[in-house]
Amino acid sequence: MPELPDVAVYVERLNAMFRGERFESLRLGSPFVLRTVEPEPGALRGQQVHGFDRLGKRIIVSLSDELYIVVHLMIAGRLRLKKRGFALPKSNGLAALDFASASVVFTEASKKKRASIHIVRGRSVLAEFDRAGLEVLSADVNEFSAVLQAQNHTLKRALTDPGILSGIGNAYSDEILFEAKMSPFKQTQTLTVDQLSRLHAAAKTVLSRYLSVIREEVGEGFPDKVTAFRPDMAVHGRYGQPCIECGSKIQRIVYAENEANYCAKCQTGGKLYADRSLSRLLKSNWPKRIEDLEN
Repeated sequence: MPELPDVAVYVERLNAMFRGERFESLRLGSPFVLRTVEPEPGALRGQQVHGFDRLGKRIIVSLSDELYIVVHLMIAGRLRLKKRGFALPKSNGLAALDFASASVVFTEASKKKRASIHIVRGRSVLAEFDRAGLEVLSADVNEFSAVLQAQNHTLKRALTDPGILSGIGNAYSDEILFEAKMSPFKQTQTLTVDQLSRLHAAAKTVLSRYLSVIREEVGEGFPDKVTAFRPDMAVHGRYGQPCIECGSKIQRIVYAENEANYCAKCQTGGKLYADRSLSRLLKSNWPKRIEDLEN
């Protein structure tokens, strides 16, 4: 799923290219992508584009007449810059946002059809999409600590909960926890002041780093290689590969459709957490520490 750095760069490039232009039309390739019926898409024609914003992991298109297009890419949704009027791909084309100078095609590489578009009128209605998570990059350590410890969750859950922190998902939570050298399963209300400070610094470091990396990659163009698996990541997507710091194999816990990737030596004091499917298979033979696994 595109997370804060990816969505922020989408928004920056959309503003650079289309702010102030005329919005021509919203073309739908899939009837399932549009989740609202009022206002209808025809109301968008000819409206001026006031700008683009990020709301968590959503992209907001602000138009005149207090109209807003709310785009949620979910896991497999992507935006593609194309010539004006570009025909929607039959296989994965959900919609096209047509501007005066070009079209932005919304695709989804999944049959589950989770990506969505809402058309709403008025800031009060738009506000209903705000999960009210804290914006980490603009928050100080006291604000960060307060929201993180308001309830007791695992760090992995807290970092990825949009009602706690805004815009962070599976990929960057893994990287933040590795940067902080903390277990994904440590409880938030057990953190010391020093640990909270370290986690806050790690979150800012990781998000800022990838914002810079993606901006440099995209330049004056448009993001066309948005992925949750980047070759320069330390743990996410690197299950079974050697840790970049200690050489131990990266471990992974898979649950539902989520996963947590971590280095046992660097983050959990050598403790291995039981992957649900593997631990069922191995039962009492499941190794408890990284040394047992390596042996």
